[in-house]
Amino acid sequence: MHTIEPQEFECQGFTCRFGPRNSQWPSRVQAQVIACIAAGLTHKEIAKLRGCSPRTVSATASALLYYLNAHRAAAAVAEAMRRGWIAPLLLALMITAITPDAPALRHRQPMRTRTPHSLTRLVSSSRGAGSASA
Repeated sequence: MHTIEPQEFECQGFTCRFGPRNSQWPSRVQAQVIACIAAGLTHKEIAKLRGCSPRTVSATASALLYYLNAHRAAAAVAEAMRRGWIAPLLLALMITAITPDAPALRHRQPMRTRTPHSLTRLVSSSRGAGSASA
């Protein structure tokens, strides 16, 4: 039996694989749409990127949900990743972030943007200031 090798392209930070009709691989359009959905784009944004109607994108997304046996976009993206249709380009960076020396690799240390306040301290100080029973 002859296995069909998929072709690859990059879209929205994902490596996408596609193949010919009636193969185990999605079409190029389907691969592009599932990658854009995985990247968090709306149907309207995908349509603008592809130069087509949002209804066309919705129809393609519906077909993808059917092929992947998914009821939600997140499940379709997970199944597409499992099947090897799409893969994030940053996967290697995410894996290296798991290493124990990851904080040493940061360009700058994280800063706290808010100062923590204790609610009990604020309540107790406002009661003592103008209270008649104190």
